[in-house]
Amino acid sequence: MTLGPIQIAIILLSAATAFIHIALALPTNLIMFYLNGLGYIGLAAALFLPPFAAYRRVIRWTLIGFTAVTIAGWVIVGERSLVAYIDKLIEAALIGLLAVDMRNRP
Repeated sequence: MTLGPIQIAIILLSAATAFIHIALALPTNLIMFYLNGLGYIGLAAALFLPPFAAYRRVIRWTLIGFTAVTIAGWVIVGERSLVAYIDKLIEAALIGLLAVDMRNRP
């Protein structure tokens, strides 16, 4: 699989939100933020690694669901800060790009 602009953007957005969650975990030591960051890294990596090519569609849906649950969790209990709002924009863009990628690459 070749990586085009959409796939590179998916990787960068996943890395950005993973970094934000892990950075938030450092001062608070909340395991939930560490796991969330690792989830983004793992799912984004699996999406483009050749051994998982047969599961790409399922991985995309899983990453979309994971991101949507993250947003929903923030809506319910999240802190309202500039970093949080920026992260939600990143996550919304990630969902959009995953949907475009799914349409373009089955």
